[in-house]
Amino acid sequence: MLKSLYDWTMRLAERPSAEIWLFIISFIESSIFLVPAEVLFLPMAIANPKKVWRYGIIASVGSILGGVAGWMIGYFAFATIAAPVLEFYGKLDEFEAMKSGIDINWILLFLITSGAAHLPPLKVVTILSGVLQVNLLLFFVAAVVARGGKFMLLSWLFAKYGVSIRDFIEKRLNWLAALAAAILIALYLVYELLKH
Repeated sequence: MLKSLYDWTMRLAERPSAEIWLFIISFIESSIFLVPAEVLFLPMAIANPKKVWRYGIIASVGSILGGVAGWMIGYFAFATIAAPVLEFYGKLDEFEAMKSGIDINWILLFLITSGAAHLPPLKVVTILSGVLQVNLLLFFVAAVVARGGKFMLLSWLFAKYGVSIRDFIEKRLNWLAALAAAILIALYLVYELLKH
């Protein structure tokens, strides 16, 4: 499945409208959409490594602004917009479970883990931040660090290694996704142990 999605996005990445789609997907992924922005960012960076910093900025800005939109949905319109969206994706129960007993430290941790590897899903965390009335400036800074940092790191890797990284990613796409998830889960567990 990942390979067919990768092939589709490689074709999309070569279209003239790819940058617009990158911004749109980055924006809505942070608040209501299921597909992560990396699905389009990575093929675009592979297809045109010379524009990788531009793509990183577009994805970062879209994702950060989308996160703020998610926060606003949670803060102002949970019952009318957020709850139906979360229910549609089957995430409403997960959201309700997360909401009970959570504090600002958890929110910041979730922003980092969801911003880096979508654990838990980013839209859940942004909406939850609004529902719990997390300070918007603090939320914005955390989103800049988590999402902006991730896309800038990816941009640096592509700028440094260029097209040679394409074969590495194409051959190891599933393995890389699993490794990123495992690292973030391990960091989360370490955080829990240190906290207690």
